[in-house]
Amino acid sequence: MRYYFRVLCICFLTGFPVASSALEVSPRPVLRDVAPIFPVVQATAGGNARFQAWIGAFRSRALSRGITSRTYDRAFQGVRYAPDVIEKDRNQSEFTKTLWEYLDSAASETRVSNGKEALRTHRRTLNKIEARYGVEKEVIAAVWGLESAYGTYRGNRDLIGSLATLAFDGRRGRFFEQQLIAALKIIQAGDVDPRSMTGSWAGAMGHTQFIPTSYLAYAVDFTGDGKRDIWSDDPTDALASTAAYLAKFGWVKGQPWGVEVRLPSGFDYTLANRKIQKSPRSWGGLGVVGMNGAPVRNYGPASILVPAGAQGAAFMVFKNFEVIERYNTADAYVIGVGHLSDRLKGGPKIQGGWPRGDRALKFGERKELQRRLTAAGFDTKGVDGKIGPLTIEAIRRYQKKYGLIPDGYASLNILRRLR
Repeated sequence: MRYYFRVLCICFLTGFPVASSALEVSPRPVLRDVAPIFPVVQATAGGNARFQAWIGAFRSRALSRGITSRTYDRAFQGVRYAPDVIEKDRNQSEFTKTLWEYLDSAASETRVSNGKEALRTHRRTLNKIEARYGVEKEVIAAVWGLESAYGTYRGNRDLIGSLATLAFDGRRGRFFEQQLIAALKIIQAGDVDPRSMTGSWAGAMGHTQFIPTSYLAYAVDFTGDGKRDIWSDDPTDALASTAAYLAKFGWVKGQPWGVEVRLPSGFDYTLANRKIQKSPRSWGGLGVVGMNGAPVRNYGPASILVPAGAQGAAFMVFKNFEVIERYNTADAYVIGVGHLSDRLKGGPKIQGGWPRGDRALKFGERKELQRRLTAAGFDTKGVDGKIGPLTIEAIRRYQKKYGLIPDGYASLNILRRLR
């Protein structure tokens, strides 16, 4: 699980690092985790000349992938190198938020109110989409709300220019060339005009921020007009595409993403592990109950998630949690979508507390934590600044040795103790 996460601002959007294993399935772009190494090409005549030369060289590669000369020339007409795109790409790594700060925004009263209004406005369309794909309309609306504030902030960057700049930059050239080819195929199919293909600087498009390869694989023409239009003011195709995506990866209608629960005194926090699944009845036998004190309904196998450690809220999560992860692998994002969807259904706020006196560890501090744990005999199997399963397990071992609650939470307090 991720306890801390980077924030990438795409207009008003918040995005998170996506594991490389999710590259082929996530509709969101993969973000960087490391500091920049190479200088940004200056926006001089010479710099743009190099970029134009790259466009010329890329042309043959694109044509070999089935892109016609006409499509290519239309798409690249007037495209210039965008140094601000590279600056944004290279300045993602340090700004951090805690989970509760993110959720304060993700399920704010304004977002809930606007979401309920969006549900009323588009109820007929959303009901049809839910009937077709079996994904609840509130879940679709929640993704829409987090990705573009219900269509308010879809991104207005010229997508070809942004993707070409990122591909030319070279550090993730293979990934962005793949997205650029996909974008050209979308144009060639007639779904959108080149200059109307807009999105975030990182290549995410439309109301629910699909990247081009995911668009090709999962976008649908729900309106029946012959185009899969996720860019226009009409969100129908974008919302249906999101539902189709979630359905593709096994959405179970009627099953919650998760249920907030109360853990008993003396709970064994080593059981709070996504790899450990039990029936709600079995968890109930261990004293885990819903916030109303009653056993949780049997929605299927479930895990216990404590995303802010023993001092924060706890959740019993089901298969649909994993399905939302296909959209974005960060726990915070999944909880944000799930909780916002619950609020749109009229559900309560998260009732458990948060360790609000804590703050997010910065990237350098996360690396320091890993170095100090390893030096103290609790090997994290690498120092990369990512709080993944190996680091969490190392923290648990440290906590057990020193009589602390073994929740695996990468807190500032743990770092201070190690110092």
